[in-house]
Amino acid sequence: MPSTLTLGVACFSTFGGSGVVAAEIAMALARRGHRVHVFSDDVPGRLDQREPNLVFHAVEVRAYPQLKPPPYTLALTSKLVEVARRERLDLIHAHYAIPHSASAYLARQILAADAQTTAPKIVTTLHGTDITLVGADESFLPLTQFIIAASDAVTTPSAWLREATYATLGVPRAVPVDVIPNFVDTDRFSPSPTSTLAEPALTARPTTATRPRSLVLVHVSNFRPVKRVDDVVRVFARVRAALPGRPLVLHLVGDGPERPQITALAHSLGLEADVHCLGERVDLPDVLRDADLFLLPSQTESFGLAALEAMACGVPVIASAVGGVPEVVADGETGMLLPLGDVEGMAQAAVALLSDDARLRRMSLAARHRAETHFRPGPAVDRYLEIYERTLHAADGKRG
Repeated sequence: MPSTLTLGVACFSTFGGSGVVAAEIAMALARRGHRVHVFSDDVPGRLDQREPNLVFHAVEVRAYPQLKPPPYTLALTSKLVEVARRERLDLIHAHYAIPHSASAYLARQILAADAQTTAPKIVTTLHGTDITLVGADESFLPLTQFIIAASDAVTTPSAWLREATYATLGVPRAVPVDVIPNFVDTDRFSPSPTSTLAEPALTARPTTATRPRSLVLVHVSNFRPVKRVDDVVRVFARVRAALPGRPLVLHLVGDGPERPQITALAHSLGLEADVHCLGERVDLPDVLRDADLFLLPSQTESFGLAALEAMACGVPVIASAVGGVPEVVADGETGMLLPLGDVEGMAQAAVALLSDDARLRRMSLAARHRAETHFRPGPAVDRYLEIYERTLHAADGKRG
């Protein structure tokens, strides 16, 4: 494998874990000297285009009456072919099987027919709903199965999602799937400088007695039904009712189709003054640093990146025990995991923690420690580079 790679990264630009992870991987690789080309319909929110060695390519989709809806997958394929010919991409790292790996596969087939160009290899990272929702849909299942098997390497962020890839999609177990957990920049996502969690001794977090401000609960998501944001609001309502003498606020970060309903629910419960919809905040670390608890009652999560980022800021997590979340949140140590839909149980767990400063402090310390020791960027990026190397060496062997 050459010491410096030329890589393509295809991903979503929307507010969600896959786009965040793709952007962070792209920037980390660029900082290591690799030439990275990122493809999406818009600049991913976490992508810093000022990074040396990194170029963003906007995929422009033209509307044609014969093609409904506008053909993003085909436009992405053409852009990948164009850049691969010009920049000689060694490999395309596609985040999500459909549409990104499908586009990468089409691009590879086009380039393979060109005697002047070496077709790039394809690494596919599956992120969750491309398996559990889109991929499992009967109308997409054959394509998803084919694209995964046709990739030169496949990764998932959790062991749970790797098993779901085999069990839900019927992908043959002969197709290897590597697990590379998502990671968090613990320098950027860190406790507040005014918190003793940020001090080297890590001895204590300011207690509610010495912090005359509202207790803050936070949720971060793309406001889709699978995130169950209505459960977040109902948990908050119960916690506030159980702690009448304590001022509480709920910060909802993100945006999506469920936001109008959530705003209406908060109003119907008389919570509109204390439920703050902050939108897609670029200063997410600041929002998390101000939090006391993070709520994640999702129906499913392949990993739970938002929970990890909260933990890095020293914020314990109360979440559904679903999907890959138990691989991130250590139940009873860095947070509390409850059965799906157990709004009352989540509220009781939150009340118990907010009423016990010493226990909340211990969980805060443990959350930060787990993020620092288990989910650092360096080892994860090393693993991706190992997979790139393995893929390209295998290709060299075939050519030989």
